[in-house]
Order: sequence, then C-alpha cells, then structure tokens
Amino acid sequence: MHTTVGIIGAGPAGLLLARTLHRAGVDCVVLESRDRAHVERRQRAGVLEQSTVDALRAVGAAGRLDREGLVHDGVELRWEGRAHRVDFPSLANGRRVRVYAQTEVVKDLVALHLADGAALRFGAEARSVDGADTGRPTIRYTQGGRDRTLTCDYVVGCDGFHGVARAAFPEGIRRTYARAYPYAWLGILADVAPSCDELVYAHSRRGFALHSMRSPEVSRLYLQVPHGTDPADWPDERIWDELDARFARDGWELARGPITSRSVLPMRSSVTEPMRYGRVFLAGDAAHIVPPTGAKGLNLAVADVVVLGRALIRHRTTGASDLLDAYSDTCLRRVWRAEHFSYAMTTMLHTDPAGSPFDTRLQIAQLDRIADSPHAAAELAVNYTGLPLP
Repeated sequence: MHTTVGIIGAGPAGLLLARTLHRAGVDCVVLESRDRAHVERRQRAGVLEQSTVDALRAVGAAGRLDREGLVHDGVELRWEGRAHRVDFPSLANGRRVRVYAQTEVVKDLVALHLADGAALRFGAEARSVDGADTGRPTIRYTQGGRDRTLTCDYVVGCDGFHGVARAAFPEGIRRTYARAYPYAWLGILADVAPSCDELVYAHSRRGFALHSMRSPEVSRLYLQVPHGTDPADWPDERIWDELDARFARDGWELARGPITSRSVLPMRSSVTEPMRYGRVFLAGDAAHIVPPTGAKGLNLAVADVVVLGRALIRHRTTGASDLLDAYSDTCLRRVWRAEHFSYAMTTMLHTDPAGSPFDTRLQIAQLDRIADSPHAAAELAVNYTGLPLP
C-alpha cells in the first residue's frame, strides 16, 4: 500500500497532524502499535497553551475542550512560607492556559478521525523505516500477525524516543543532547475536589510538590521522590502527610480523598538534531523530551506538527519545498527555548540531593525575584503560556 504521508504513532502529535492533512485533502495513514482502548486511557499531563487550543480549534477538535477545559489565568508559587501568584493575562498580553487532560485530547481526535473514515490502524507495530534518503521511504510493520509494508512520499515519526523513526537517522547524522535529573516524581490521581483554583508549585526543603487537577472533582498531585522509588512504598496516608508538609501555608488546607492511581515518572531532558533526514521527519517525544515542570511536552509536540502540517500542505498544493527544508531549524529554535524554560523551572523548584545550602539560597533568591520583579514574573508568564508558533 502507498500513501503520501505515513505517520507512526497515534498520540496527540500524530493524530493532530493526520487530522490537519486529511482536512486539506492530503492522504495519510496512521500506524499505532497499541489498541484503541490502551491509547485512550494513557495518562499524561494536560496543561494546554493558547496556541495548542487554537490548533485544536482549527481542525474542529475543540468542542469538548471548550465546554469542559478549565481556564487558568495564573499559577501560584510557594516557598519558605511565602506565596506569590503569577497573573498570566496581565503579564503575557492576555494569554492564558487551559487544563484538559491529554487523554481527552486523544479521545477527541480519534473519534473525529474514525468518523471521517480516515486511515487509522491500531495494533500496527512499526518495525523499521527503510529508504529514508530515497524518494519512497517504506514503513515495515506487523498487524494481525502478518508482516506488511507501507510505502510513502514522507514518513513522520511521532513514536517517541525509543521509536523506529529515530533509528532511520544514521548515527553520523543524528546527535542527541541529554540531561538526567537526580530525582523523579511520584504522581497520583485522587477522587477529591482540588484544594486550589489554579496550579500550585511548591519549593520545600523536603522536596518539590505540585498541585494540579483533572476536573472539578479529580485532583492530580506530584511529589519529588528519589530515583528508583517504588510507588508501593508510599501508602495513601504517607502521601497526603508529605503533601501537607510541602504545601504548608497559613490559612490553607489540603483536601484528602481516595487515591485511584500512582506512578513514578523519571525526570529528563533530551533534544535530537536534526529533526529531519531525507524524507523522514521527527515530531514530539521522538525529537525532544522535557521535564514536566514547565508543562511543555504536549505543547511542543503540537507546535511541531502545526509547522510540519503547514509545510506538507504547501508542498502538496504548490510544489514549494521551502517550509519542509526549514522544518528542523524552525522547530529547534522554539524547542531549545522551551528546554531552557523547563530546565530553569525544574532546577529552581526541586531539591538536589547533592546540593548545598548555597544552592538552596540561590533557589530562594530566584523565587523572591519573581515575586518582587514584574520583569522576572513576565518572563515566567510568557514562557509558561507559550511562545508564538513560527
């Protein structure tokens, strides 16, 4: 079988790109190794920048998001018994964010894709991408116990860091810059109404904590924990007690409820350059990973495919390849800005197990500066709500 664009991975990036191309009349096929039920229940963060919301609206995928997404106009920082709210609209030219789980974004895009009769193949595990530097790259995959091939004009890898699309880049071409952080997050979902109206980021000498939410009835919270932590070592009462200690603030109380899930998330950063080799393109986690502190992972993936979708449509309709040729450089400029912001947020808020009292004082000085300087607060607000798309 042949298609214009073969997309590996039915996460938000792959699905949004497919939706964009399908609406523009560019044929494409999405291959996803997991079944639909698995794809639609994968839990991921869900803070959406304004440009991400706009991109979903542009392809008709924001109906439920607009009804159910929680609009947030700021975040609260806590440290040393002090609290400071960063007001987004006043500091970032009216921009704001929405809380809407990535799981729900995927559900919405899958439903639209299937309703349109577009090609979305679940249980199709890509094994390799061959001929990246030829005019007709081939995806070899397995589905239903049979080996199959899909030839393409272009291949887009939205299949993560360990996906086959990255492997199509020769070692001499591909370069990955990476950093591992000396801690992880223990994340929980709890059936209890959030104790705050907006996200709370807490710096504590006991470690970092984050209070987020999934809905008005479900809270999402995180604790900084050591690498190798077993979630089973953290019973409910221990988790709530530790969250209480790290969020401590006069006049504020953390509501407790049944914990329905818990998992440990490693913290790391990586960027792969270039994001294109021949006729194979990388997008989302296949090209870059950020620590979740800055809420950039999903938003960077969406930015990638907005840029790539525009370039593919332009090439198909006019024959011009300038945007395709510029894809990697265009995206990487924004990626590195987001990587820097995520790194800055992470190192400002987390307790480094090998750190010194001097390091802690630097963190507090930076938090004090954000509270006391409109310029520092605006820098955080502009980056958090998202840089403009190229």
